[in-house]
Amino acid sequence: MTSPHLASPSVAARYLAGYPPELIEQADALHREGRLADHLAHRLPERHEVRSDGALFDYVQALKARHLRNAEPLNSVNYDAKLRVLQHALGTHTRRTQVQGAKLKMRREIRVATLFKEAPAALLRMIVVHELAHLRELEHNKAFYKLCQHMEPEYFQLEFDLRLYLMNQENPQ
Repeated sequence: MTSPHLASPSVAARYLAGYPPELIEQADALHREGRLADHLAHRLPERHEVRSDGALFDYVQALKARHLRNAEPLNSVNYDAKLRVLQHALGTHTRRTQVQGAKLKMRREIRVATLFKEAPAALLRMIVVHELAHLRELEHNKAFYKLCQHMEPEYFQLEFDLRLYLMNQENPQ
Protein backbone atom coordinates (compact mmCIF):
# COMPACT_ATOMS: atom_id res chain seq x y z
CA MET A 1 0.00 0.00 0.00
CA THR A 2 1.45 3.36 -0.99
CA SER A 3 1.06 6.42 1.12
CA PRO A 4 -0.96 9.29 -0.38
CA HIS A 5 2.01 11.61 -0.66
CA LEU A 6 3.93 9.05 -2.75
CA ALA A 7 1.07 8.32 -5.12
CA SER A 8 1.41 9.71 -8.62
CA PRO A 9 -0.61 12.87 -9.30
CA SER A 10 -4.01 12.47 -10.88
CA VAL A 11 -4.38 13.03 -14.60
CA ALA A 12 -6.24 16.24 -13.79
CA ALA A 13 -3.44 17.49 -11.54
CA ARG A 14 -0.88 16.95 -14.32
CA TYR A 15 -2.87 18.86 -16.95
CA LEU A 16 -4.28 21.52 -14.64
CA ALA A 17 -1.25 22.36 -12.54
CA GLY A 18 -1.51 25.96 -11.41
CA TYR A 19 -5.31 26.04 -11.44
CA PRO A 20 -7.27 26.27 -8.17
CA PRO A 21 -7.60 22.94 -6.31
CA GLU A 22 -11.41 23.09 -6.56
CA LEU A 23 -11.24 23.11 -10.37
CA ILE A 24 -8.75 20.26 -10.40
CA GLU A 25 -11.03 18.20 -8.13
CA GLN A 26 -14.10 18.92 -10.29
CA ALA A 27 -12.23 17.89 -13.44
CA ASP A 28 -10.85 14.80 -11.72
CA ALA A 29 -14.35 13.82 -10.56
CA LEU A 30 -15.76 14.25 -14.08
CA HIS A 31 -12.93 12.12 -15.43
CA ARG A 32 -13.26 9.36 -12.80
CA GLU A 33 -17.03 9.19 -13.33
CA GLY A 34 -16.59 8.93 -17.10
CA ARG A 35 -18.51 12.16 -17.73
CA LEU A 36 -15.68 14.31 -19.06
CA ALA A 37 -16.18 13.39 -22.74
CA ASP A 38 -19.90 14.24 -22.49
CA HIS A 39 -19.08 17.51 -20.73
CA LEU A 40 -16.65 18.47 -23.50
CA ALA A 41 -19.09 17.45 -26.25
CA HIS A 42 -21.70 19.69 -24.65
CA ARG A 43 -19.30 22.64 -24.22
CA LEU A 44 -17.61 22.30 -27.62
CA PRO A 45 -20.15 20.77 -30.03
CA GLU A 46 -18.94 22.43 -33.23
CA ARG A 47 -16.61 20.39 -35.46
CA HIS A 48 -14.45 21.77 -38.25
CA GLU A 49 -13.66 20.66 -41.77
CA VAL A 50 -10.01 21.78 -41.75
CA ARG A 51 -8.48 18.38 -42.50
CA SER A 52 -5.72 19.07 -45.03
CA ASP A 53 -2.61 21.23 -44.91
CA GLY A 54 -4.04 23.43 -47.66
CA ALA A 55 -7.27 23.97 -45.76
CA LEU A 56 -5.27 24.72 -42.60
CA PHE A 57 -3.15 27.29 -44.48
CA ASP A 58 -6.31 29.02 -45.76
CA TYR A 59 -7.87 28.93 -42.28
CA VAL A 60 -4.78 30.49 -40.68
CA GLN A 61 -4.45 33.10 -43.43
CA ALA A 62 -8.08 34.16 -42.93
CA LEU A 63 -7.55 34.65 -39.18
CA LYS A 64 -4.27 36.46 -39.84
CA ALA A 65 -5.91 38.78 -42.38
CA ARG A 66 -8.68 39.58 -39.92
CA HIS A 67 -6.49 40.32 -36.89
CA LEU A 68 -2.86 40.76 -37.97
CA ARG A 69 -2.92 42.40 -41.39
CA ASN A 70 0.51 43.98 -41.03
CA ALA A 71 2.28 40.94 -39.59
CA GLU A 72 4.98 39.16 -41.54
CA PRO A 73 3.75 36.72 -44.18
CA LEU A 74 3.67 33.00 -43.46
CA ASN A 75 5.48 30.65 -45.81
CA SER A 76 3.76 27.47 -44.70
CA VAL A 77 1.19 26.13 -42.30
CA ASN A 78 0.96 22.37 -41.80
CA TYR A 79 -0.34 19.66 -39.56
CA ASP A 80 2.59 17.85 -37.97
CA ALA A 81 2.36 14.31 -36.62
CA LYS A 82 5.70 14.69 -34.84
CA LEU A 83 4.44 17.30 -32.38
CA ARG A 84 3.72 15.56 -29.12
CA VAL A 85 1.56 16.54 -26.19
CA LEU A 86 4.14 15.06 -23.83
CA GLN A 87 6.68 17.63 -25.02
CA HIS A 88 4.10 20.38 -24.41
CA ALA A 89 4.07 21.31 -28.09
CA LEU A 90 0.64 21.43 -29.69
CA GLY A 91 1.72 23.95 -32.25
CA THR A 92 4.93 25.70 -33.18
CA HIS A 93 5.87 28.94 -34.83
CA THR A 94 9.35 28.90 -36.33
CA ARG A 95 11.51 31.45 -38.08
CA ARG A 96 14.25 30.21 -40.32
CA THR A 97 16.80 32.26 -42.17
CA GLN A 98 17.52 31.23 -45.76
CA VAL A 99 20.28 32.48 -48.00
CA GLN A 100 19.20 33.29 -51.54
CA GLY A 101 22.13 34.65 -53.46
CA ALA A 102 23.32 37.74 -51.63
CA LYS A 103 20.06 38.09 -49.69
CA LEU A 104 18.89 36.65 -46.41
CA LYS A 105 15.23 35.68 -46.32
CA MET A 106 13.17 34.79 -43.29
CA ARG A 107 10.81 31.81 -43.56
CA ARG A 108 7.95 31.73 -41.08
CA GLU A 109 6.12 28.46 -40.50
CA ILE A 110 3.32 27.34 -38.25
CA ARG A 111 2.89 23.66 -37.44
CA VAL A 112 -0.16 22.30 -35.64
CA ALA A 113 -0.32 18.87 -34.02
CA THR A 114 -2.39 16.41 -36.07
CA LEU A 115 -4.44 15.83 -32.93
CA PHE A 116 -6.37 18.97 -33.94
CA LYS A 117 -7.67 17.45 -37.18
CA GLU A 118 -10.33 15.75 -35.07
CA ALA A 119 -10.58 18.29 -32.23
CA PRO A 120 -13.52 20.68 -31.78
CA ALA A 121 -13.39 23.80 -33.95
CA ALA A 122 -12.92 26.14 -30.98
CA LEU A 123 -9.77 24.28 -29.86
CA LEU A 124 -8.22 24.46 -33.34
CA ARG A 125 -9.00 28.19 -33.39
CA MET A 126 -7.37 28.62 -29.95
CA ILE A 127 -4.14 26.90 -31.06
CA VAL A 128 -4.01 28.89 -34.30
CA VAL A 129 -4.60 32.16 -32.41
CA HIS A 130 -1.80 31.20 -30.00
CA GLU A 131 0.66 30.55 -32.82
CA LEU A 132 -0.38 33.66 -34.75
CA ALA A 133 0.21 35.78 -31.66
CA HIS A 134 3.84 34.66 -31.83
CA LEU A 135 4.18 36.65 -35.07
CA ARG A 136 4.04 39.79 -32.91
CA GLU A 137 5.12 38.58 -29.46
CA LEU A 138 7.76 35.89 -29.13
CA GLU A 139 7.47 35.43 -25.38
CA HIS A 140 4.47 34.28 -23.35
CA ASN A 141 4.11 37.62 -21.60
CA LYS A 142 1.24 39.94 -20.75
CA ALA A 143 1.22 41.52 -24.22
CA PHE A 144 1.13 38.05 -25.82
CA TYR A 145 -1.93 36.95 -23.85
CA LYS A 146 -3.62 40.30 -24.42
CA LEU A 147 -3.19 39.79 -28.17
CA CYS A 148 -4.53 36.22 -27.89
CA GLN A 149 -7.57 37.53 -26.06
CA HIS A 150 -8.05 40.26 -28.66
CA MET A 151 -8.15 37.64 -31.44
CA GLU A 152 -10.21 35.16 -29.39
CA PRO A 153 -12.17 36.71 -26.48
CA GLU A 154 -12.76 33.23 -24.97
CA TYR A 155 -9.03 32.39 -25.14
CA PHE A 156 -8.51 31.57 -21.45
CA GLN A 157 -11.64 29.43 -21.21
CA LEU A 158 -10.64 27.60 -24.38
CA GLU A 159 -7.15 27.00 -22.98
CA PHE A 160 -8.75 25.39 -19.93
CA ASP A 161 -11.09 23.34 -22.16
CA LEU A 162 -8.07 22.26 -24.20
CA ARG A 163 -6.41 20.94 -21.07
CA LEU A 164 -9.58 18.97 -20.27
CA TYR A 165 -9.67 17.67 -23.85
CA LEU A 166 -6.04 16.52 -23.67
CA MET A 167 -6.69 14.91 -20.31
CA ASN A 168 -9.58 12.97 -21.82
CA GLN A 169 -7.52 12.01 -24.90
CA GLU A 170 -4.71 10.62 -22.77
CA ASN A 171 -6.90 8.47 -20.58
CA PRO A 172 -10.51 8.26 -21.79
CA GLN A 173 -12.87 6.66 -19.28
